[in-house]
Amino acid sequence: MTRAVSKQLLPLYDKPMIYYPLTVLMQAGVREIAIVTTPQDQALFQRLLGDGSDLGLRLTWIAQPSPDGLAQAYVLAEDFLGGASSVMILGDNIFFGDSLPRLLAAADAKRDGGTVFSYRVADPQRYGVLTFDEEGLPIAIEEKPARATSNQVVPGLYYFDGRAPRLARSIRPSVRGELEITDLINQYLGEGTLSVLPMSGEIAWLDGGTQDSLIEAGEFVRALENRQGRKVGCPEEVAFSRGYIDRARLLKLAHAMEGSSYGAYLAALARDPRDGI
Repeated sequence: MTRAVSKQLLPLYDKPMIYYPLTVLMQAGVREIAIVTTPQDQALFQRLLGDGSDLGLRLTWIAQPSPDGLAQAYVLAEDFLGGASSVMILGDNIFFGDSLPRLLAAADAKRDGGTVFSYRVADPQRYGVLTFDEEGLPIAIEEKPARATSNQVVPGLYYFDGRAPRLARSIRPSVRGELEITDLINQYLGEGTLSVLPMSGEIAWLDGGTQDSLIEAGEFVRALENRQGRKVGCPEEVAFSRGYIDRARLLKLAHAMEGSSYGAYLAALARDPRDGI
């Protein structure tokens, strides 16, 4: 069974930011999730999500004492993972699209090595940039290069096999003093076990890592929800559609948010699931 690690309670539009990556993990069929966060923020997340049972999940809480890099999450979560393959999503990343579950299923089907995704952006120097050979095959990934070799970058969503914690332990801190996720990806790439799956234009990826990008993400979510009448990043909806929770539980969750548009949306789903996804 694939397990998940999620790094990242910032609000985005009408819901907490963590709802967006949590929804993606649930769309991937993951129900055992470790949330890696700072010690001072952990209690806030716990008050919001509890043990995850309201959503049919099992949540584990892991504190990262200092910001020592994304790859450190695998070291901290080694006992939780227990040798299982895993998927990690960054807490400030948003993915949305009807074809997303199929893409996640394709990544999950591979049990050996690692799988990352490629996405074309206008400002690649902000991310881990992929370098390709003459045949279009990936040969390297570089974190936030001064000069990007391509416009294809790796979004904050990673699938790795059970060796990830051990490989992460072998990484030396970068000049930034961090265990870089790109160094972990390059280990799989170097041994020839890394797959890179392109994200099509049907899938939207938004990174809320800066103030401007967070505002842009909020505007995107608001416009899409107002236009389509459906929620982006609604874990209760995914839990209900996948049978993790029943109608009575969904109605209870909706009642707890009575008086809000979010609660009204959940109540409508309970009456007629066709109103949602």
